[in-house]
Amino acid sequence: MSATLPPVTAPDLPETKFGARAVLALRRMQDAREALRCCNLCAHRCGVDRLAGVSGLCGANSHANYFTAQLEVADELELVPTFAIALNGCDLRCKFCITGDMSWHSRAGHPLDTPALANAARQAMARGARSIMVLGGEPTIHVPALLELASALPDSARLVLKTNGHCTPDARVLLDGIFDDWVVDLKFGNDACAGELARIQNYLAAVHGNLLWAAVHSRLIIRHLLLPGHVECCWIPIARWIAGHLPGVKVSLRDSYWPAWHARRSSPLNRLVSPQESAQAKQIAADYELNLIL
Repeated sequence: MSATLPPVTAPDLPETKFGARAVLALRRMQDAREALRCCNLCAHRCGVDRLAGVSGLCGANSHANYFTAQLEVADELELVPTFAIALNGCDLRCKFCITGDMSWHSRAGHPLDTPALANAARQAMARGARSIMVLGGEPTIHVPALLELASALPDSARLVLKTNGHCTPDARVLLDGIFDDWVVDLKFGNDACAGELARIQNYLAAVHGNLLWAAVHSRLIIRHLLLPGHVECCWIPIARWIAGHLPGVKVSLRDSYWPAWHARRSSPLNRLVSPQESAQAKQIAADYELNLIL
């Protein structure tokens, strides 16, 4: 994946006047910066002073870096083509992370250049991009950067947050009304698998709460990447929970897993999802009447 801005041949587009979202983002900037002084933006709640250069479990300090900013077409059909800005750093440590070398290193990549990124995003929209997506790593550990980016984009942009869903109400209150869509990766169906595969405790309580909030405060897509050997322990309880708590919500079920990062070291993560597992997962979705989308 490229670590630089994509080539831009169109002339620079004029700056737009501040819209309602930009004003809202700017008003919250100071509170977002102050939140880093005792950081509880993710459910680890480390409480470290990131403004003083102290890092919590995510390794992030007071500034955000990014490792890609380019047009993408591999996301949900209603969002693509999307101009995707991927921020370094994450509060999870998933063994199968496809960008682990960048996602696990908050201070790798390039310093965030908001004017350049916003200009590239506006030009991508002029060339046909349907949305602007901010992802990671995990973007919600960088709430000040998210607000800064949002303040530089026109209200006409469909702004999408792709997140692991592990943020806290502290982060949510600062992001409320900023993103049109939340795409939440519901990775695990139980706390034991979350602990084993992502080094995280009390996973479900945090993510379930954020999903219920996002369903009210945004357009929500729940994404689940099928893991080999985890259909029964993860996908079945996920499908059951969605059917019981968020019936009708859009669900993006992915079976394109491949053994990236440290996954090659352990079974069953060191193989692809089998055709039988994929078929079983889709039948489970049908049994629970989930609203699957592509």
